[in-house]
Amino acid sequence: MKILILDGNPVSENTEFPDYLSELKQKVNPGNQLEIVQLSAQDLKSCTGCWSCWWKTPGHCAVKDDAQAILKQVIESDLVIFASPIIAGFTSALLKMITDRFVILALPYIKMVQNESHHYMRYEDTPKLAVLLQKEELTDAEDIEIISDIYDRIALNFSSKIEFVKSMDEYKAEEVAHVISTL
Repeated sequence: MKILILDGNPVSENTEFPDYLSELKQKVNPGNQLEIVQLSAQDLKSCTGCWSCWWKTPGHCAVKDDAQAILKQVIESDLVIFASPIIAGFTSALLKMITDRFVILALPYIKMVQNESHHYMRYEDTPKLAVLLQKEELTDAEDIEIISDIYDRIALNFSSKIEFVKSMDEYKAEEVAHVISTL
């Protein structure tokens, strides 16, 4: 299985987060290919909402940055894990920025899913999705529920599903690696 972790940790002083991801990488079954993309080290810009990726240059973003290469990795993966410390009750702005750019992976055409309008995907196969979080001091169950709900919606829009939402504060890297091995 090809696994991609989108590391949304924006704070270089938070060494616990990358240490956990490194340990997870070591614990994942060696038959899997796991890559971690540290979003803070990438040249990423926000989606401008120009819709060029749908109308002018289908499948290609007008914004020139590292997102195009990351999105290629996303669509080529079997599992994409959104990893982020919780900051002010939600995932990092870096993770939100790349997630907003997922629009390029959809087509402008509409279909009905669960009595809602959703876009057809540009690619036949989409990866499974998961969320890995690091709680902040005041994180509560409602924060986790809101994050889970938002990522469930992202998965629905992506013609996929969320396989798990785990907190690195509650699950050791080997436990998350075991969950990954069952997918």
